[in-house]
Amino acid sequence: MSRLLAPRWAVRSALGLLALLGAGALAERSPARAPLSLDDLAAVRDVSEPHLSPDGYWVAFSVTQDDVAEDRRKTELWVARLDGTNMRRLVQTHDDLATLQWNPSGRSITFISSRGAPGNHAQLWQVSLASGKTEALTHVAGDVTGYAWSPDGRRVMLVVKDGAQPPTAAAPDGKPTPAPIVVDRLYFKEDLTGYLGRERQHLYLADLGARKVTALTSGRYDETKPSWSPDGGVVAFVSKRGPDPDRYDSFGIYTMKPVPDSPQQLVTAYQGTTYQSDAASDWAGPPAWSPDGQWLAYITAGDPKLIYYSVHQIAVVSAGGGTARFVLPALDRNVSGVRWSADGHSLFALVEDDRNSHLIRVDTAKGNVTELLPGRRNTTQFDINHHDAIVVLDSTPFEPAEVYALERAVRRPLSRQNEQLLARLALGRVDEIAWSSPDGTSVRGLITFPPNMTTGRRFPAVLHLHGGPTSQFANEFDFEQQLLAASGYLVLAPNPRGSAGRGEAYAAAIYADWGNKDVADVVAGADYIAVRGFADAERLGIGGWSYGGMLTNYTIARDSRFRAAVSGASESNILAGYGTDMYVREYEAELGTPWQNLQTWLKISYPFIAADHITTPTLFLCGTLDYAVPLLHSEQMYEALKSLGRDTELVIYPGQSHSFVRPSFRRDRLLRGLDWYNQHLGRMTQ
Repeated sequence: MSRLLAPRWAVRSALGLLALLGAGALAERSPARAPLSLDDLAAVRDVSEPHLSPDGYWVAFSVTQDDVAEDRRKTELWVARLDGTNMRRLVQTHDDLATLQWNPSGRSITFISSRGAPGNHAQLWQVSLASGKTEALTHVAGDVTGYAWSPDGRRVMLVVKDGAQPPTAAAPDGKPTPAPIVVDRLYFKEDLTGYLGRERQHLYLADLGARKVTALTSGRYDETKPSWSPDGGVVAFVSKRGPDPDRYDSFGIYTMKPVPDSPQQLVTAYQGTTYQSDAASDWAGPPAWSPDGQWLAYITAGDPKLIYYSVHQIAVVSAGGGTARFVLPALDRNVSGVRWSADGHSLFALVEDDRNSHLIRVDTAKGNVTELLPGRRNTTQFDINHHDAIVVLDSTPFEPAEVYALERAVRRPLSRQNEQLLARLALGRVDEIAWSSPDGTSVRGLITFPPNMTTGRRFPAVLHLHGGPTSQFANEFDFEQQLLAASGYLVLAPNPRGSAGRGEAYAAAIYADWGNKDVADVVAGADYIAVRGFADAERLGIGGWSYGGMLTNYTIARDSRFRAAVSGASESNILAGYGTDMYVREYEAELGTPWQNLQTWLKISYPFIAADHITTPTLFLCGTLDYAVPLLHSEQMYEALKSLGRDTELVIYPGQSHSFVRPSFRRDRLLRGLDWYNQHLGRMTQ
């Protein structure tokens, strides 16, 4: 597999990518076109979930976009022929629409939505490919959170969240009153979901012909990610079992016959992560059956103590149980979404590698790896069928994610949802960049230049920090970075230690030591762009969301050079996170408990404890329903700086969780950040 290893102090130009795209692409990105503006946020169409029809003639995908008039996000279900013709929209809704699958007959597409459902419970719906008619296939009491079609198309294995809190009761005045929330779990709250109470996810079998839904599992465990064997006789699924499933991330793959009271056989146990228990997470996906039904492929994490810092690997185990084996044991990169080839001799998966994500094919016998779509790109989803036709969801720095057919390492456009937007924009140049941290560690990142820039000028610069921390800035379209560049700022997007894409040791370098090596890496990046003559060292800003906001706080508490900071959904008093956010398992695995390891907790809480060291004007932003990094953390930092007489402001967004969905708030968040930089750094007129 290729590795994009930048030499020390190197800057890579985007010209190689533009050459691949052709001379026409250069013309489309010509300086005569308009720079991106905040108004373009509503024009970006977010494409996802490409799925091939069983016969390989069609691809279905979803498109989400801001509806400014309704101040809501709308989602559409589209189809197109695999040759690129006959593209049309089948469904449009302001309600949720997710988890697309084709009915095995190929005549309809199914999805999960709460549209028109009693009690707003999510149900399984289908839409006819021929007529566009939609209908609900289920009417269960709980929420359908996942499903899988049987090979014959007569049955559906459902994942249903049941055992919910009691319904809303009526008060003496006749008005509805919420029932008390009873909590008795270690893991008791979750972003988007809220308080968890006694809800659990179980498997139900829907017999569509008999119009009957039967519970197959029950109890205090969650089951998720069902997958039918090729002959339809067995279902594999994922569950956490044990004395206290909330306390550990040890998962098991189980199999059972799709009938009530069938014995559940543990095939293999493996290490996952917290996010793998979420039915909506797709990095792991369901266990993948080999075409002959003899093997199951899956994604496993490594050392449980390393939690999400550990590298995710492909493993294969006999469907009857036994010892699992790693397919690529020497690969020190995260792998996701494993699938079998039609002949059962290869596995397809996505691999995350230093600012890129690529689709690979692995020879299971020899271990040979083929990168199917190389280059500077972020391929984040894919689908294949039994003919080995392939579609991918792919983005580059100059193109939002779109669906493409993949043929011999060449992508052919299918979805084409953002072509009109791109045709009128002049985007900023995006280069790969590398620098050395003080201890000699090579740090990589991306740098975006203002469009129509004049060479030889130093620009005010913004260091844009990613969340996670175990994620990475990749070679993909980034609206916020392009907006900052269009406003006259040079944008540095570093992947400091703690980031993914560089192996397990690089990610785990900040283990129980947040705000140390990663701060050194970020500050070294600021030094580099100033020394190289790109940035005006007197006009530096810094900002990010989630861990990017935390790293912003860590950095400005250690270095006073930054003239403006934008800290979104951040946390600094880590002690206050225990029991108030959703990460108690990760805290205890990495930091220990506060009563046993108080000095570790205090050490990484230094931006709050030493808030008097912060002089940078700082804007704090957060949503009221954020259960990942609750509002109280932004309030604490704001109050500390306000008490000290610093230039600071707090903006609170009602009804928003960790990721904003209300279009007016999405726009406002970006506008306030941009205005804060303009106020304190001075907008450059090109």
